Amino acid sequence: MISLLTQFQSHMDKLPLVAILRGLKPEEALAVGTAIVNAGFHILEVPLNSPEPLRSIQILSKAFPNALVGAGTVTTAQQVRDIKAAGGQLIISPHLDDNVVCEAVNLGLIALPGVATPSEAFRALALGAHGLKLFPAELISPAVVKSMRAVLPGHVKLIPVGGIGVHNMADYQKSGATGFGIGSALFAPGKSAEAVGESAKAFVLAWHKT
Repeated sequence: MISLLTQFQSHMDKLPLVAILRGLKPEEALAVGTAIVNAGFHILEVPLNSPEPLRSIQILSKAFPNALVGAGTVTTAQQVRDIKAAGGQLIISPHLDDNVVCEAVNLGLIALPGVATPSEAFRALALGAHGLKLFPAELISPAVVKSMRAVLPGHVKLIPVGGIGVHNMADYQKSGATGFGIGSALFAPGKSAEAVGESAKAFVLAWHKT
């Protein structure tokens, strides 16, 4: 059986874009998920401040077994356990919390904590993080990414999140970003699955152009 880490690395190699579905409702999870996966996305995140996030994660993980599905805005070790019980495989946080990262690693899940400084980045890696969410990207310019890339191990995945659109992906990628978390520019409450699918295709095209 392929390990989660191998799956994660494979998906990041193919298309390193994380679909952040903040505000997703369980009743729309299947349609929205289908639109995004059909566009080429392999990594889906449901932030825990969405309506019934664990139910949406359960639906998505069962419907798309070849994708990696997980949760964002994870702040406690208990949430990590609840996410795994719902079928989630990714643990993504807006910040660096030792307990969250360690629980995810101990349970065999992919840990992507949020960091904004070299100190946080190296601390996260020491705890076993599998990649680093650079958040908020509005405060972390491509120049900052370049500086962080210069001192971090070359294999470390740097994923800017926050304010990412098709207009600024190339600049971040040239500076050393590995991939991106795409939020409101991809999905927002009330946006139709068809419209989400069109946005997803635009991001896939933009990535390949970089």
